[in-house]
Amino acid sequence: MDFLLFVIYLLLFAWLVTKTRFFKASGLSTTTLLILFLLKVIAGIFYGWMGTHYSGTAQMVDTWNYHAQGIRELEVLFDRPGEYFTNLFHNPYPDGYSKLFASSGSFWNDLKSNIFIKFISILDLLSQGRYYVNVIFFAYITLFGPIAVFRVMKEQFPQKEKWILAAIFLCPSFLYWSSGIHKEGLLFLGLSLIIYHVYFTIKEKRISVKRSAGIFLGLLLLFTLRNAMLVIVVPALIAWMAALRWNKRIPVTFGIVYLIFFTLFFTLRYINPRLDFPQAVVEKQQAFVNLVGYSSIPIRSLEPTAVSFLINLPQALSLSALRPYPSDIRHLPSLFSAIETALILILLLLFIFFKRPRIYPPDAVLYFTACLSFTLLLVVGFSVNNLGAIVRYRSIVLPLILIPVVAGMDWKRLFGLFSNSKIRAQQP
Repeated sequence: MDFLLFVIYLLLFAWLVTKTRFFKASGLSTTTLLILFLLKVIAGIFYGWMGTHYSGTAQMVDTWNYHAQGIRELEVLFDRPGEYFTNLFHNPYPDGYSKLFASSGSFWNDLKSNIFIKFISILDLLSQGRYYVNVIFFAYITLFGPIAVFRVMKEQFPQKEKWILAAIFLCPSFLYWSSGIHKEGLLFLGLSLIIYHVYFTIKEKRISVKRSAGIFLGLLLLFTLRNAMLVIVVPALIAWMAALRWNKRIPVTFGIVYLIFFTLFFTLRYINPRLDFPQAVVEKQQAFVNLVGYSSIPIRSLEPTAVSFLINLPQALSLSALRPYPSDIRHLPSLFSAIETALILILLLLFIFFKRPRIYPPDAVLYFTACLSFTLLLVVGFSVNNLGAIVRYRSIVLPLILIPVVAGMDWKRLFGLFSNSKIRAQQP
């Protein structure tokens, strides 16, 4: 029965992918869309399988915990429907709703899990509580994110559609983490909705109800599932808007906006103690240190001062951008992560020497994605010491980093260099 239900839903959603207007408008062929959808389904199944075989060593147990809690939440719907529709708003903490970025004892900290469990319970209603059928639903929903980014980036890199798709769907950690039943797929969907609707609002030179709703939904997903993402997205969005006014000095505009926000990050607490962002990062780091996971590593403690953040900057970048090192390899997942990290670093190095000249200056959207990605890596590096969590958190920006690299690379010149070297090596 389980297998039959899985096949029925797989065929149904495969058909739905080919009929969804948003996907068809991407210009991708029906065959390509089906391949991308099936890739996500396969990755989601593998993610669930890993959760049963590597739950203790690769921090993969969360997905099955969410599944179990989703089923319990579904039981609440049938037994106590009134509670089902109201428990999301229950706040058991004496501080009310004030501790927005707190790591514990906070309604907002609990909300990210509670709302995800509620979402899983809705899927369970359709799948009758079958995990791998939920994978199909999840693959369809989260496919909107990558396709949205593809539709934006193909305008930035004409005739580079295949490279853009490769940067998104052939990035192992992104495909893996965004296809499995966890928050990353929905977080990337939120980011993608913002990028897509802001970009086309600018292009169309008008703000429509549809675009506004898309941006709002994207921000809502980020806020409810990982509210710290708003601290990362808002400066990038404001810089993007400012760049429309000073479009001939886009790098300078982004630099000035980020300098202002950097100053506000450390000074707003003197205006309102609740806006103590440095302390929130310190508490988040301490919460991760106290967890002591299998892949946790010792790090230098952070203090809520600008000097401490500056001192810890190299450590933060090393953690989020370079780890895991070969010495960090403990099991197959960490081996694959280390290989992927090395390949990405090689690609970035090659891009420096084999960058294809652009006819036009980069659009502000590319500065937006670059600044957003760099800021997220910094936040992760400052607050997380668990390598498994680091790999998962950073996965949602890897496509945004890789797309300009692989689509902007002069592959013909690069391959030509290796071909010429091979010919010279064969000559007597």
